[in-house]
Amino acid sequence: MFSSQTSSFQDSIDVEERDEFDSEDIVGYSQKIQLNCYYTIYLYQGTSLTLIDSSLPSEAEPELRTYISRRLSKGALLGGMGNIATVELSLPEQAVGCYCCLLEQERSPEQPDADGNGYVICFMGGSEKGLNLFRLELDKYVQGLHSSLQTPELQNLETDVRPYLSRWYEESVMHIYRVVQLVQSNISFLLHAALSHTHVEVTNSDERTKADVSRFIKAASLQGLSQQDTTTASLCKAMSEDTQSDVVIDCSSSPPTLTNTVSNRFCDGWIQAFLNAAERCNPFLLRQILENFKLKAIQDMNSLKRFVRQAEMSHYALFRCCQFLQGCGNGDVLLQNARAEHSDLPEACNIIAVLDEFLSEQTQA
Repeated sequence: MFSSQTSSFQDSIDVEERDEFDSEDIVGYSQKIQLNCYYTIYLYQGTSLTLIDSSLPSEAEPELRTYISRRLSKGALLGGMGNIATVELSLPEQAVGCYCCLLEQERSPEQPDADGNGYVICFMGGSEKGLNLFRLELDKYVQGLHSSLQTPELQNLETDVRPYLSRWYEESVMHIYRVVQLVQSNISFLLHAALSHTHVEVTNSDERTKADVSRFIKAASLQGLSQQDTTTASLCKAMSEDTQSDVVIDCSSSPPTLTNTVSNRFCDGWIQAFLNAAERCNPFLLRQILENFKLKAIQDMNSLKRFVRQAEMSHYALFRCCQFLQGCGNGDVLLQNARAEHSDLPEACNIIAVLDEFLSEQTQA
């Protein structure tokens, strides 16, 4: 039981050896990433694309424009929805991941038939698989450009639009890396806070750091991972009834001081994987590790639910529950979830009370 549990856990964190992200997909497992990032913005009117600004080399931009025109003619770019693919351009990397989004202009009374007019925003860098890990962040970042594109003839190109486009990689991709660099081995406390829906407060820091930590907690939480599962709602309910204090990150010193922290063996087991990826400056690998962390937590929650149902009819299944909680290292979070989810089922509540007592005894021992 314990050996298979350990093996499964190790498979989850050893993402470097998995096929999803080999050396062709995300550069630099054994060395630091030196990633070139580019952006381009076009005015789209009817069927024509007009270049507004680009950081691409002059020989690569026409190739991108041809690619975008082909996508638009096939109806592959829908308004407000990002599209990610691999493009081959005259760049040192040759093939790069490319995120494209069509921001349609709002109709005006003077131009009621202005369907399809707007701006095409392109971000290039890394790989297609790597950018796909940050699709939601990229979609949100592009939407943040909407108000800046309402200025006639983009008179604010140099003051607003260009600086905003130039920061896409730092703002949309690097936040997880910055948080791991900030807290280092204390990352397990933030992982536990995310799983248990504990609020994290950042003090004596700039707004960017506060936003980074908030985004990390959101990315590490189980919210939205399984739309048909009640896990997220159960955790929120459990935490609303809990009296656990907020985790506080005080950035007045370097490294920062963390208080009211809680972790467990499950979260501690992921520390080294995060530190290794951060040392290589690999934000894509960091995000994949984070997704694997969440997936393993969901799998364990589903396993416990199955064991609890079986334990209502079998003492042996109850014993298996105890073994599972002892072996997974995440028993406090799993039981917190189980208590909330089975609160209206007396038999299940009795089982969970026994498991809670068992876990408390093990912790004290």
